[in-house]
Amino acid sequence: MRFVLATWGSRGDIEPSAAVGRELVRRGHDVTMAVPPDLVGFTESAGIETVGFGPKAESILDAHRDFWTCFFSTPWRLRRMFRSRVEIAGPLLEGWQEMSDTLVKLADGADLIFTGINFEDAAANVAEHYDIPLATLHYFPLRPNSRILSSLPAPLAKAAVRAFWWLSWRVTKKVEDTQRSALGLPQSTGSAPRRITERGSLEIQAYDEACFPGLAEEWADPDGRPARNRPFVGTLTLGLATDADADVVSWIDAGTPPIYFGFGSIPVESPADTVAMISSACARLGERALIGAAGSDFSKVPVADHVKVVSTLNYPAIFPRCRALVHHGGSSTTPIGMRAGVPQLILFWDMVHAVYGGAVKRLKVGTARRFSTATEETLVADLRAILAPDYVARARELATKITEPAKSAASAADLLEMAVRTQRVE
Repeated sequence: MRFVLATWGSRGDIEPSAAVGRELVRRGHDVTMAVPPDLVGFTESAGIETVGFGPKAESILDAHRDFWTCFFSTPWRLRRMFRSRVEIAGPLLEGWQEMSDTLVKLADGADLIFTGINFEDAAANVAEHYDIPLATLHYFPLRPNSRILSSLPAPLAKAAVRAFWWLSWRVTKKVEDTQRSALGLPQSTGSAPRRITERGSLEIQAYDEACFPGLAEEWADPDGRPARNRPFVGTLTLGLATDADADVVSWIDAGTPPIYFGFGSIPVESPADTVAMISSACARLGERALIGAAGSDFSKVPVADHVKVVSTLNYPAIFPRCRALVHHGGSSTTPIGMRAGVPQLILFWDMVHAVYGGAVKRLKVGTARRFSTATEETLVADLRAILAPDYVARARELATKITEPAKSAASAADLLEMAVRTQRVE
């Protein structure tokens, strides 16, 4: 079978698709993946033939952080929010046709297009053009549901999700209709999520049911069976070893289990202040700190003896060795932490991270707050709370309900193969 995987975003957006791609390659299928130019090397390291498309992922990270910081803390500053939003959307809108052209070439003769959240509208149009199956990958509940806005009445929560996607469609409608015209398709008449669902496309949920209790029942088919087109497979990760792993394990084994700190691809505004806050809070608690730099540059920041900074880590290997995790609430990082059976403090940047922060709080395996509101005092208080025995016990219990990485990738690959076989029969 020939599969084309196309997704755009940061490493956290790309890795779940790459995990499935690697499994498909292992099974002997023809797989090509399209990702941002600055992440081509990452997916190639997983053994997947890759091409770059669209702008670099790093081009929007600062604007992404600024938009959501303003959204949560000073939403009345509309001009600043609008400017940041334009900086985020601009490169993608400008590169939409180029990305579409790349996918059109790659998908010629393909059996299926597999895409992620940030590119599913454009990818859906290409799949429609070729009349081949489309499958999407969602690492949080993307379709209308009452779980991600649980503070609202269920009907209002679902309506809010629908409204968000309708507004998003209105923003992209002009460039999308240009793409559809070039593909010989009529203008769009509704949001891509609605069209994808109505077409009966496979919408793989790359997280476990246990992360959002009740969601599977809410999405069940009319006969009460699990939704056929929205299967839950668990979190998809590559688990790639890094150069730092052996050194980190040696450092961990030389002392007490540390608290992990990491904030994803988006760079923190002040590396020095962030390290100072972490170092002081851990010193007060008598804990060691392991900081994963990722998108932030801590290289010029001096650190105390109880603090270690590394660039990247193999999360599945290192997290179980930690006492607690403090991070941004990434859609892969959070479930990996759940699988590790470790309490978590989520200091979220954006709405997706806030969704996982809310999930951790509802499950009582951690707590959450906006990154911009975190101080040394709140960090100490939050860590004391989640290091309590009841949080530790619940985190260990939840770990038994989280799917192993290899099984998640195998399940997703099975579903894609079945989608192709079903199309061929029809």
